[in-house]
Amino acid sequence: MFRTSIVKAARPLASKRCFSTSMRAMAGGDTGSGASRPGGSRSGDAFTKRETAAEEMYIKQEERAKLLAIKQRLQQQQKHIEELTAHIDEVTKQEGGQGENQP
Repeated sequence: MFRTSIVKAARPLASKRCFSTSMRAMAGGDTGSGASRPGGSRSGDAFTKRETAAEEMYIKQEERAKLLAIKQRLQQQQKHIEELTAHIDEVTKQEGGQGENQP
């Protein structure tokens, strides 16, 4: 009798199982965190090393994309400066060659 009352009392708890779909954050000293190892996360297990390598590769790709964008803007600015220089030369030729060098 006592056993059946315990089973009936435990059923509502079993039916209300909550599952989390988010990742568990590792606190310092937890398994896999790397904080408890002498070398830190660098001397961790294969998953820790792989995660670190993936993060570094992502950062390098982002920096490369930013540098390529800066290089493209620089080329556009240089092209614009060349166009302005050509326009200035054209305007000074039309005025009869009078420029900064002649009195």
